Amino acid sequence: MSDIIRRDPRAEWIARNRLHPLHAAMQPAQHSWMGPNGVIRKNPHGIGFIGPNGLKRIDRSGAQQGGSTKRSAAVEVQLPLHQVPQPAFYISVVPDMVGGRLSSHDRDLLGLAHQMAGSEGAVLAVVFGEHKESGFATAGVDRLLVLNGEEFSGYAPEQRVQGLRAVDNQFNPRHWLLPDSRTGGGELGRRFAAALGERPATRVWQVKGQKCIGRAGAGLQDLARPVARLILGAVECAEPVSETRHEAVPVELSTTVARSLSRIEDLGAVAVDPAAIPMAEAEFIFSGGNGVRDWGLFHRTAEALGATEGASRVAVDDGFMARDRQVGASGTWVTARVYVAVGISGAIQHLQGIGACDKVVAINLDPGCDMIKRADLSVIGESAEILQALIDAIAAYRNDAKRDAA
Repeated sequence: MSDIIRRDPRAEWIARNRLHPLHAAMQPAQHSWMGPNGVIRKNPHGIGFIGPNGLKRIDRSGAQQGGSTKRSAAVEVQLPLHQVPQPAFYISVVPDMVGGRLSSHDRDLLGLAHQMAGSEGAVLAVVFGEHKESGFATAGVDRLLVLNGEEFSGYAPEQRVQGLRAVDNQFNPRHWLLPDSRTGGGELGRRFAAALGERPATRVWQVKGQKCIGRAGAGLQDLARPVARLILGAVECAEPVSETRHEAVPVELSTTVARSLSRIEDLGAVAVDPAAIPMAEAEFIFSGGNGVRDWGLFHRTAEALGATEGASRVAVDDGFMARDRQVGASGTWVTARVYVAVGISGAIQHLQGIGACDKVVAINLDPGCDMIKRADLSVIGESAEILQALIDAIAAYRNDAKRDAA
């Protein structure tokens, strides 16, 4: 590539045209200048960085002013601590916790609970069994109640209702919030409402004032009603908590939960072929694009991971994958918890199709492609080498697990 510095006539024209919308962006940032009296003036608005919430923060570390201290924006921003020492009431949330972690739906619900709690109330999160989540504080949880016990494991909605009734008797929350989802929250919320004798507000996408608005008429109409005590919230019912961090103080039940005579027997999980799972319902998608050179290796990796296979439009048009495996605005919009993109540059239609995915992992040779910018975790390198290393790592992990079990 040539080392000759070339001019950009269009950029020079924008810099001269003061009426152009991009004129200000083309001007060099001036942080200091000499005033008419010989005093050096500093521009406080020109020194800083954009924080994770889109707000501009002032950098007082001296890193941007020639100081020796160098700190990143992520370290610089410390969210204010929201404390409720003596809550006047509780807003209780029962997240789905799919895979032991908070989903985006759970975080939306916690954001709604934080809005309803205000400054006097506290958000009480009720979690069943062991979990892997470490971000309750930044998700808006003021009090955390974990109901452990073998009786709550697996599919045990009747026993979980008993646990929620014990929580209701002790804390008497002003409102109960559960996700109206297919992963357990919708069924548990309706069972709990029947046990309490309450009429729940379902598919709620907005709570405004003393009204909650939910979807009705096959999703074509909105139904407004007074705020119910038990609310089943839809996806994006509120903005997740991002401006504050919370205490997440552990609390316990003062009484033991009564064992219910379950009429349901959980026979355990049933193995499902990932290829038989519809793309729109898949939780783990392993997607390939134009950068995949060895499709046999790609299929073996997806099988080792137990993931549902997907593809970009280019891979489908070239005949490497079936049309029903296409991900994107022109294919299937997916909501996977984990989406792995192998050799996909990230066209706008593809990025639109994965917009609702929780975590995106990108494997690509081009560190500047749009998929790398969208990804939460990026691996730069040849896809064949990375996939083979991934298969070897999975095999080693499973062999170690077998030895430990023996």
